Amino acid sequence: MARRALFPAGGPRTTAEQIKLSPGIISGDHVFLTGMTGSGPDGSMPQDLEEQFRHAFDKIGAVLREAGLGFDSIVEMTTYHVGLRDHFERFCAVRADYLSDPFPAWTAVEVAGLRREGAVVEIRVIAATHPT
Repeated sequence: MARRALFPAGGPRTTAEQIKLSPGIISGDHVFLTGMTGSGPDGSMPQDLEEQFRHAFDKIGAVLREAGLGFDSIVEMTTYHVGLRDHFERFCAVRADYLSDPFPAWTAVEVAGLRREGAVVEIRVIAATHPT
């Protein structure tokens, strides 16, 4: 089965090349995205949690667009949270700005920490290449 890596147009490849990953990869009828944290375009991690959440979803959107897809193609989402109960409602409010019915399957997991210093969420998604 052929696979194709996805790198958003104009996005930096430095981290992806450094740690040997693809932001997204098409395999068969699905697109698998690497977990996205909420760092800004300059690589800094905002202190404002809503801003972090929006940056993470915006990066997901950029990878999906590279595959010719939108948020409506997401079929499964796993989110990893530092301090889940402290910000879950705020995260859900931001999430609602990006996703609509029918909503993807979703698992939210509390973790002790994430690779990026200051990150409170990492979002991993799987999208269908032929959304219905």
